[in-house]
Amino acid sequence: MLLFKRFKVRTYEMGLLLRDGEFQGLLTAGTHWFFDPLGNVRVDIVSQRDPWLAHDKLDLMIKSGALAERAVILDLKDHERALVWIDNRFSHILPAGQYAYWTGQKQVRIEIIDIRPVRFEHEQFKVIVRSPLANRLIDVCSVQRDHVGVLFIDGRYVDSLAPGEYGFWKGAAEAKFVEVDLRETIVDVGGQEIMTADKVTLRLNAVVTYKVVDARKAVSQTDDVRQALYRDTQLVLRSVVGARELDQFLTDKDAVAKEIEDNVRRRAGELGLEIASVGIRDVILPGEMKDLMNKVTEARKAAEANLIARREETAAIRSQANTAKLLADSPTLMRLRELEVLEKIASAGKLNIILGDKGLADKVVNLL
Repeated sequence: MLLFKRFKVRTYEMGLLLRDGEFQGLLTAGTHWFFDPLGNVRVDIVSQRDPWLAHDKLDLMIKSGALAERAVILDLKDHERALVWIDNRFSHILPAGQYAYWTGQKQVRIEIIDIRPVRFEHEQFKVIVRSPLANRLIDVCSVQRDHVGVLFIDGRYVDSLAPGEYGFWKGAAEAKFVEVDLRETIVDVGGQEIMTADKVTLRLNAVVTYKVVDARKAVSQTDDVRQALYRDTQLVLRSVVGARELDQFLTDKDAVAKEIEDNVRRRAGELGLEIASVGIRDVILPGEMKDLMNKVTEARKAAEANLIARREETAAIRSQANTAKLLADSPTLMRLRELEVLEKIASAGKLNIILGDKGLADKVVNLL
């Protein structure tokens, strides 16, 4: 039976001496002998090349004070986290608990963070959040280009975040992050069946172009700002178009569109939106109404054409009457008119004159 036990500790190691399960102290480099007839002595040899000291009796070692000059001791509360640098390179993040790091072989630097502000900010943010264990302790959110992030903590609005990456400590509070697109967006309000004041049912397709100018309002006033704008535009279309007769609507669509835009713009401002434009894209009439409108248009155009023809005929007759009056009052002018007619007839081709009785011949001779 062996009465003595021998333990060898190398220069980069440390021995943890335990007797009857109780921590007794540290063993530095060298060979150590212990009288142990009952087998109560145990030495755990750990390497200081791995600075993190992990042991089931760590709390006893810390309480004894034996580690004070050879290790960095941490006792993190529930609201604290630790950032660990080893040899000036970031290593990992520690949650609440007790920890010890050897300082003999490597340079260890610890930064303790209070997580009660919830949001994590650091000059080496990108390096830290991409380290091991970071995703267990930090929620990382990104705001894309041309977007804004609306931050709520425990249901209370805190800030609007510009494009970039942001971190929030898990377990510190309930952090909710809503990303909002700031670019112009188009809402198609299609297939709206509306009855006009004269009981004609028509179908409208409208287009609304908008952008978010107050992200906090856009996420706080309604659960879905796009759906809210769509619904409000529907109601405005029914109100404005339903108050007009069909002919009034068709002849003054620009004024109708302007009234619709003004009403939609007023409501959009309450939702944190800015309206760029509102337009009526299509107006679809029922088949029988379309045929009737075509007939009305055809009759109107035919009446307009008939009126124009009558006006032209009246003008021509009036001109002929004026000419006849001038010719009757001036024999010389009448003579010149007759000669012009004969000249046109002669220039058109061969002129054949067939004479009858003597009286007609004399008249032609006198005419020539």
